[in-house]
Amino acid sequence: MFGLGTPELIVILGIAVLVFGGKKLPELGSGLGKAISSFKKGMGDIEESGKSIIDDVPGVKEVSAVKDKIDTVKNIGNISKILK
Repeated sequence: MFGLGTPELIVILGIAVLVFGGKKLPELGSGLGKAISSFKKGMGDIEESGKSIIDDVPGVKEVSAVKDKIDTVKNIGNISKILK
C-alpha cells in the first residue's frame, strides 16, 4: 500500500493519536470517508453530464464516426508500411 509497511503505518497512527487525540480520530475518519464518497459521486455526475452533452449536440456523433474511420485507415496504412 503506497510502499508503506506495518511499522511506518504504526508510527503514523501514533503521531495522529498524539496530535488529534483518541476521541477526535473517529470523527476525522468519518469526515474523510464522507468527503471521498462525495468526491466520487461528483465525478460520476460529471461523467454522466458529459455523455448527455455529447448526445445533445448535433453532429458530434457523426464527427466521432468519421474520426474512428480515419483512425482505422491510419492503422491500415501503418500495417502496410510494416509489411513492406
